[in-house]
Parts: sequence; structure tokens; C-alpha cells
Amino acid sequence: MAKDLPEKGDLVICTVTQAKQFGAFVKLEEYPDKKGFLHIKEVASGWVKNIREYVREGQRIVCRVMNVDSSKGYVDLSLKRVTEHQKKEKIEQWKNEQKAKKLLEIVADKIGKNFDELYGEVEEKLLKKYNTLYKAFEDAVKNEKKFRKEFDEYYWVDAFIEIAKQNIIIPFIEINGYVELTCPTSDGIKHIKKALEKIEEENELKIRVKYISAPLYRIEVVAPEYKIAEKKLKENVNKAIEYIKKHKGNGKFIREMK
Repeated sequence: MAKDLPEKGDLVICTVTQAKQFGAFVKLEEYPDKKGFLHIKEVASGWVKNIREYVREGQRIVCRVMNVDSSKGYVDLSLKRVTEHQKKEKIEQWKNEQKAKKLLEIVADKIGKNFDELYGEVEEKLLKKYNTLYKAFEDAVKNEKKFRKEFDEYYWVDAFIEIAKQNIIIPFIEINGYVELTCPTSDGIKHIKKALEKIEEENELKIRVKYISAPLYRIEVVAPEYKIAEKKLKENVNKAIEYIKKHKGNGKFIREMK
């Protein structure tokens, strides 16, 4: 379930409501009806003469939580302790989550369900597995079969997957590698073909084998993340090499061509 207040060290999206000489009061966008305070000493490194040179009313900023008083609902913030990279990453994450809620509204409308009720149900089920609702929508596209199998008992799963596929675009990357396969036996060509088939064995990712010139073959792997592509490339090439060695052949993996 969603937290009522952030924790110390968290990055939070804030909207400045008042900029005073000693600091700024902000609204915490991810925590309804919760406010925070940004002391002038935490606005920027060095001496700040005019706080409005850094923050102004209505401005949306990313801050780091320095202290939380849960009994009073008080949140102490820092702007200077957030790097530019962290700021961009947090804003992107927040925008994605806003998009995910809009998509869930479409799901609710499609199945004739009250949004607040559906959000409560989906949040309880999905946030145990995913940190954000957007990641759940992403996984419904990336790993539809696995997602469906895990949540198939719930009445909203069909509409959830349908809306995800219509609105979430997964950025894919492609990596390449090479494998040398030789087999001197009389039926060596047959074993090389079977070894190459093992490289292309995959239900979810796109893996292609292209002939370069005997005994060299190019392997192309398309995946949503670099680590996934790299792992699958090595795994499948190793299967091919193991197979060819069992049939008195040899194999060699080449990650990059010089």
C-alpha cells in the first residue's frame, strides 16, 4: 500500500507554494495533503542572498528528504543534495506514474468499474511485485504470458494487458556476437544446424542467426534491456557450443569482431 509520508533519504516531487526569505514551503505531490519545508541553507551550496533566484511559487522541484516527523507530518527537505541526473530520473519516474494512473482510469472505464475501487485492488495486488504501477504496465507488455499466468484469476487482467499493449512502448536494444562452429564428422553439417537452432530457441526475445562465412555465424539479440540481451546471448551460444562438442566438434564465442 502507498505510504502516508516519505522516508529519510527519499527523493520527492514538490510544488513550491510559498517562497520566503528563510526558506520555501512546498506541497508533496506524491503524498496527498502533505507539505514540506525547504530551509534556505538547503537550497544551494554557498550563501543564498535571494531564495527566489532558485525557487519560486508554482515551480515544481525535486528534493531529498532530510528529516520526517511522522507525529506532526513534518518533512524537512533539501534541494542542493539532489544531482541533475537524480532530478531527471525522478521526474521521469513521476511522469510515468501519472501516465499509469491515467491508463488505469481507461481500464476502469472499459470494465465499468469505479476507479478508486479498482486502484485499491490493483495497488494491493501489483505493488507487492512491482515498485510502481507503471512497471506493472510495462511488464504486461514485456512478459505478457508470465504476467497473465500470475494474475489471470483477477477480472481486470484482460483489460489491463490490452490497454498496456496499446499505450506502452518498450524501448528495445540490439546486441551482436559471433560464434565459430566446426564439426569434422561425416554428419557434421547436420550437427552444426542443430547447434544453431539451439541459439535461436527463445519464446519471448528475438534472436537471429546469420551466416557470415564458414565457420563464422553472427548472432543478433533484441531485448528490452542490455543485461537481458547479454545474458541470453551468452546462454544460447553456450548451449550451441556444448551441443557441438558432444558431437565431436568445436565452438568458440566471439563477443565483438575486430
